[in-house]
Amino acid sequence: MPDSAINHAPGVFAPGHLGELTRVVPFDMVDAALEAAGGRERRVRRLPSRVVIYLLLAGVLFADQGWKQVFSRLVTGPPAPVKTPSASSLSQAMRRVGTAPLRELFTLLKGPAVCGSRQVTRFAGRLVVAIDGTQMAVADTEANRARYPKPRGGVNGEAGYPMIRLVAILTAGTRSVIDAAFGTDAVGELTYARQLISCLQPGMVLLGDRNFATYGFFREVAETGADFLFRARTGLSAMKLPVLQQLADGSYLSHAAGQRVRVIDAELTVTTEAKTLTAEYRLVTTLLDPIQAPALGLVRLYHERWEIETAYCELKSRILNGRVLRGRHPAAVIQETWALLSCYQVLRTAMTDVTLRHPEIDPDRLSFTIGLRSARDQVVQARGILSGTVVDLVGRIGAAMLAEPLPARRIRSRPRVVKRAISKYRAKERDVDRRTYPATLDTRILTPDPGP
Repeated sequence: MPDSAINHAPGVFAPGHLGELTRVVPFDMVDAALEAAGGRERRVRRLPSRVVIYLLLAGVLFADQGWKQVFSRLVTGPPAPVKTPSASSLSQAMRRVGTAPLRELFTLLKGPAVCGSRQVTRFAGRLVVAIDGTQMAVADTEANRARYPKPRGGVNGEAGYPMIRLVAILTAGTRSVIDAAFGTDAVGELTYARQLISCLQPGMVLLGDRNFATYGFFREVAETGADFLFRARTGLSAMKLPVLQQLADGSYLSHAAGQRVRVIDAELTVTTEAKTLTAEYRLVTTLLDPIQAPALGLVRLYHERWEIETAYCELKSRILNGRVLRGRHPAAVIQETWALLSCYQVLRTAMTDVTLRHPEIDPDRLSFTIGLRSARDQVVQARGILSGTVVDLVGRIGAAMLAEPLPARRIRSRPRVVKRAISKYRAKERDVDRRTYPATLDTRILTPDPGP
C-alpha cells in the first residue's frame, strides 16, 4: 500500500484511527455508532468522542499497556505532535462516551464475513455457525464483585477474580462473530444463548455441545428456520429419542418432545503411537435427508464446532494474553468487552478480506497472531488510514499473513489437562503425558437396536 494512502483526520481528531484497520472501521462508521447511541458531543473537545472510541479499540490491541501508553501509540504516526492527556482525563472521557456507542459499533460490525473459500464455510448449502460460552476474569474490585460475584470456591478457597460469562455465535469457517451476549457468571449459558436466537435464520446450521441439547432449545432454534447439529448426552441422563425409522446410512429418525429430528450414534477411535482411545458420540440434527447430509459427513461437520473454542483462545490467550479486563467498575467492564468483541471482529474481517483476493487459501492457514502483531505495527506507524474507496483488500496485514502461512490442518491429539507454563507448581495430574501426537481417526456409525 503506497504512503500516499496515509491520511489523518485534522486537529484534535488526528489520534482517532486504528492504523490500517481503519478501513474496516472507518470514521463515518464510528460517527454513526455515536449518533445512534446519542454519544455525539455538542462541542469539540480536546478528546472528541470519536477519538475515545478508537482509543478503546486500540486498547484491545495493546492489552498489556495502560491507557496513557495506548494513547501514545495513536499519536506516534501523525506529523503534528499531539500532547498525551493525563490518565484522569482519559478515564473521564471514556465515562462520558459510555457503553452504548461501543454496543452500537459492534452491531454495525457483527455478522458473517464474506469469505473467498466458500467450501470451508458451508455444508449442504447452509452457512455453518457454532455456539458456545466462556468465562473471562475482571478486575477484583468491590464494585465489580457486587455486579459479578466470584465463582464458588473449591477446596483451595474462593476464586481469585470475579468472572463474566460470554456466549457467542460464530461462523465456523472464518470465526467472525454473528452475535454475542455477556453478563454475570451467575447466569447460565442457555439464558444468554436464548438472547442470541434472533440472529439465526433459514440457510444456517448451528453446531453446539451437550450443554445446549435440551428439548426447549431444540424447539426455539427450529422455530427460527435454521437447522442444528448438537451433541446429546448418553447414559442415564440421555434424552428420550425413540427409533421411528432406520435410515440406510445407519442413522434414524426420531422426535424430541415433538420436534422431528435425526439421530446419529457413532464410535470414534483416535490412534496415536502412545495409545488408542475410543468414545461414543450421539448427534441430533434437523437435517433429515441422509443423501443431502450423510451420517459420516455430519460426524465430520461436528468437529467444526471446535472453531469457536479456537476463537475464544484468540480472545483470551492471544489478545488478552491471560490478563484480566482493565475495567474497575461494571460500566467500564461492559464498555471494554464490547470494544474487545468489536476489535476482534475487525481483525477477523481483515483476515477474510485476504481470502477474497486469494480464494485458494483456507482461512485456517492465516495466522491470527501474525495479523494481530502486524495490526499493532500499523497503528504505531499510522499507515493505511484511508479516506475514500478501498482498493487493496490485502494491505500490509494481509501480506504479513500470506508471507508466513500456517501448515495445513492435521489430526493431532493431546490430553485436555491443566498446563500453565509460568507456574512453578506442577499440575495435579502428575503422570499425565502432555505431548502432542499425530493421530489417525476412525469413525463407525452404530446402527441402533430397533426395539420391540
